[in-house]
Amino acid sequence: MESCYPVRAFAAASVGAAGSAVAELASRLSGVPVHAGTSPDLARAWFGSSFRPAGWEVPPPWDPLSRDYRCADGWIRLHTNAPHHRRAALAVLGLPADATPDTASVAVQAWKGGELEAAVVEAGGCAAQLRTTQQWQSSPQGQAVSAEPLVGWIRRAARPPAETTGTPLRPLDGVRVLDLTRVIAGPVATRFLAGFGARVLRIDPPDWNEPSLEAEMTVGKSCARLDLGTPGGAAKVRELISTADLVVHGYRPGALTGLGLDEHRLQQLRPGVVIVALDAWGWTGPWRARRGFDSLVQTASGIADAGMAWSAADAPLPLPVQALDHATGYLAAAAAVRAWTRRLDGEVYAARLSLARTAVELQRAADARRPMPPRWESPPDPTPASLPRTAEQTWWGPGERLAPPLAFSSAGPVPVMAWDLPAAPLGSAPAAW
Repeated sequence: MESCYPVRAFAAASVGAAGSAVAELASRLSGVPVHAGTSPDLARAWFGSSFRPAGWEVPPPWDPLSRDYRCADGWIRLHTNAPHHRRAALAVLGLPADATPDTASVAVQAWKGGELEAAVVEAGGCAAQLRTTQQWQSSPQGQAVSAEPLVGWIRRAARPPAETTGTPLRPLDGVRVLDLTRVIAGPVATRFLAGFGARVLRIDPPDWNEPSLEAEMTVGKSCARLDLGTPGGAAKVRELISTADLVVHGYRPGALTGLGLDEHRLQQLRPGVVIVALDAWGWTGPWRARRGFDSLVQTASGIADAGMAWSAADAPLPLPVQALDHATGYLAAAAAVRAWTRRLDGEVYAARLSLARTAVELQRAADARRPMPPRWESPPDPTPASLPRTAEQTWWGPGERLAPPLAFSSAGPVPVMAWDLPAAPLGSAPAAW
């Protein structure tokens, strides 16, 4: 699919940032300069799907009700992939559990977009009214997030330098990464870290499932389940944090505090632990605690509206991939690796990123290349079918993984992006290192 946004260049830039961070760490470990190069075609392909099953199928990624709907004054997008988000949307619309997109469409037409968005969010669901770029940029949340840095750094009290078993080939060898993230940015970040030797343990709630993403995102990781709302689950996650080197989480502002795991408490449990935090809408502004996903941020921030205008379409046109998720994931991985490199010198940093702030960066990149050519003059991003792949065995069966989008060069040994564990279902491993 074509796009009026420079998705291919954006993919290469974000993957390149993560690769440069790995090269910096490898250089420190080897004492010899290491350089990272990025394949734009492979980077763009990894923003779609890196894994292709052979002889079996991956479940569809979207719930049937997750889509754009016409409302009384424009368009709105409902996100219903999670069962509790689906129930919230249906409750607001007054529809039964077996509602179809057609019946939902009729119900949505009776609502104004802003009112329905507010009602679904208030009910614990996820929705976003279609806005233009100008409407978003003039809104309180748009103004707040545009003022945030792309990566927000927080320096903590210095600690004794961390020890490492990392090598120039596997720079993150032995680094214990506690992964408290879900779809999609956080899992992209921790998959990248695992690719360079990190020991990633992902924790999910007992009832959370991502069947369409497991083969894609769990490679290289151990995946366990804990109920952090129970005394036993809370005690276990505190035990894991106390021995972790790096925590990557996707909790909204205040959510970890409710679990007794705010950043101050994390530093008490593990002095010097590196923390990388991700959320959807940013860390300031009235929406900072709102639930969100890539498709909703594209809808609210003007990206889907700009695509519709550029293509002369009669419905919102989002990016051809969930680029905000993937780019944020690679930028988070870059932040994690850079923070770990500093940690080897005794410096302690935390980093914060958001999908909405990544959207600002993409929109600025698009503005820099205006005027945009009409759709019929703009060639699509190349994604050749001949891109190199490697055979891979997963828990579900065989398949092929795209070749890494990074290549390293040096006078000495260079990092190798490879995974030590096959992809496996969520909850398939014990909650232990």
